[in-house]
Amino acid sequence: METENNQARQRRKPVPDHVPPELVRPFPFYVGARTHEHPSSLVAAVHEQPPVFWAETTSIGSAWVPRRMEDLRRIYLDNDNFTVSGGAFFSSMIGEKWVNVPSEIDPPLHTVIRSAINPLFIPRRMAELEDRVRGYAREAIGKFKDKGHCEIMTDFAFEFPIRVFIDLMGLPQSDMKQFLEWEHQLLHGMSLEDVATATREVTLYLRSAVEERRKKPTDDFISYGIGVEIEGRSFNDDEMMGYCFNLFVGGLDTVSTNIGHQFRHLAERSDHQALLRREPDRIGEAVEEMLRAYASSVTPRRCTRQIEIGGVTMMPGDSVLMATFLANRDPEEFPDPGEVILDRKPRHVAFGFGPHMCIGMHLAKRELRIAIEEFLVAIPEFRITPGAVVESWLGGMVTPIALPLSW
Repeated sequence: METENNQARQRRKPVPDHVPPELVRPFPFYVGARTHEHPSSLVAAVHEQPPVFWAETTSIGSAWVPRRMEDLRRIYLDNDNFTVSGGAFFSSMIGEKWVNVPSEIDPPLHTVIRSAINPLFIPRRMAELEDRVRGYAREAIGKFKDKGHCEIMTDFAFEFPIRVFIDLMGLPQSDMKQFLEWEHQLLHGMSLEDVATATREVTLYLRSAVEERRKKPTDDFISYGIGVEIEGRSFNDDEMMGYCFNLFVGGLDTVSTNIGHQFRHLAERSDHQALLRREPDRIGEAVEEMLRAYASSVTPRRCTRQIEIGGVTMMPGDSVLMATFLANRDPEEFPDPGEVILDRKPRHVAFGFGPHMCIGMHLAKRELRIAIEEFLVAIPEFRITPGAVVESWLGGMVTPIALPLSW
């Protein structure tokens, strides 16, 4: 793995006095970090650390890192001692105060807002998107299926969910390339300046789209947000911005990242690929197991009261890194956590857990299932292109940078 960069070192803060020196441990997942190793091997190494340790450099700065499923679930459910508010990572970078709605809002307001926007994502409504989603997948695959090769991230994984997102938001498909550039900067920028630039440009774009919908509402997610009522009122300007930005980020990163991980797995495990070709009805459960094995997201929490978690004392103001990729490979939770068992049917936390579980998970799972179904129908047995070395980002979302496939 590449050595820690200057940016990461500069973000370090002094280790708080209440953190025992023996619990200060290295952590390979931070903004700008990349590796040629398989990320899962780095996860396995982290599980050799104490149950909760302090990392001076993570994607959210210095923070406690709980690695066990038991501790993550406890924190996910504890709204008294931990908060999602106060971070506002993206808006604070550009001097604004909005937060992602509803993911960076605590109950009880979170409960009210979540209930108001839940109808957008109920399984029945997501099922109505089946044909459109499948059409976008076929269109993308059709561009390279006869070439005998593709770079799955650029040719499919990044573009496919963006087209679905643009459709749901009622935005022009001609802006797809611009959205793709912003996605890369936001999620995988090599510096905080890159992330701030993209954040500023996305907010300007979304504010313009909101103003357009206020004048001419249509049947899309932006118009729905303008018309939603919470406690007898509409979203204010900051809430509307946070709602749109949350849809933008959440609608792109999880699907593209997991397409990369899951197609890499199938390329490296020809037996699993052959099984899903023979029995396509098992793709849905296979997606669940691969979501467990290759979870890639992190979310922050902030401690609000002194509390003991995993044998360590956390103090008010301490940041906590909630790494789904650690919990989902917890050897105390899953037998043989490094082994992908397609019919495992795991209780994973790839989409979080508790009240802040990802609101768009039903759409994400549908996109992932359709992506594999359509690829296996159109493409013969595929593998990672011989000689290719797969490099992965480790900060923000853990994801392959490029994944060349051949058939």
